[in-house]
Amino acid sequence: MQALFIGQTYIDVTFITDHMPTGDEKHVASAYAVSFGGNAVTAAFCCAKLGIVPDLIATVANDWLGRMFQDMSAKYGISIHPRKVNSSSLSFIMPKDGKRAIVRCRDDEHIHPFPILNLKGCRALHIDGHQPDAAIHYAKLCREDGILTSLDGGGLRTNTHELLEFIDIAIVAERLCEQMDLTPEKMLDYLKSRGCRVGGVTQGEKGLLWYDETGAVRTMPALPIASERVLDTNGAGDVFHGAYVFSYLNNPGKGWQDHFEFARAASTFKIQRLGNEAGLPTLADIENVKQEFQIGRKKEFWD
Repeated sequence: MQALFIGQTYIDVTFITDHMPTGDEKHVASAYAVSFGGNAVTAAFCCAKLGIVPDLIATVANDWLGRMFQDMSAKYGISIHPRKVNSSSLSFIMPKDGKRAIVRCRDDEHIHPFPILNLKGCRALHIDGHQPDAAIHYAKLCREDGILTSLDGGGLRTNTHELLEFIDIAIVAERLCEQMDLTPEKMLDYLKSRGCRVGGVTQGEKGLLWYDETGAVRTMPALPIASERVLDTNGAGDVFHGAYVFSYLNNPGKGWQDHFEFARAASTFKIQRLGNEAGLPTLADIENVKQEFQIGRKKEFWD
């Protein structure tokens, strides 16, 4: 095991339409994609696509969507440690104008306890707060063993405050700031107070507000991609997380500025593709994004 990811599994149905029907009306979407979904789950697939295949504790149901998900995992070589639920979870996603509307159908009532795994060889843990009992168990174990712990703080969970005590790298969404009634700047102070070595707030087209290993607050602007090229922003944050975990595993000696720059290029690739699977970059894809935005040697981006 090189890395362990823990999250809630979704099957995502993403579609492009200029009109949402009501009543008995019908309408045909112009494009659609069906893919795996879920924050840490998508991040795990991203890490695997880039070349380091993690293990994944994920919810799995004994239904045809659950079997579809297991087929997807097998394609990427990901070892699934299933936590059984009665029904698979679905997300219906409609991207439009750089935003995305989402309807979720979720079953997170776990039938069995989380699986107990041997962490020998594991170098990173990435969690999204789903499966809170498993998240806190493995975060504590990894902290004790000196294994890097990473959190995607997409929203407030039942044990977020407790969990953060065991997190090294905490990158949260603006939604969490809103739920906790904190400005992004105050959120950084809060993450520091919980002992997170590196923390940040993703702000969409405004980029990343974060603090580094020394506690210095930095800004990392989003790459200036034309709005007409932005097709589907859903999953961009998940790709960002999966990419920086990969970058850390691949080059642990580099600083977090480098890891986040790598991840920014990955998420820039994602937003130009429909659906999570199509938006997973290869190393060559990330290099192409870097090359495109090195034009003119824009110092604030790459130096």
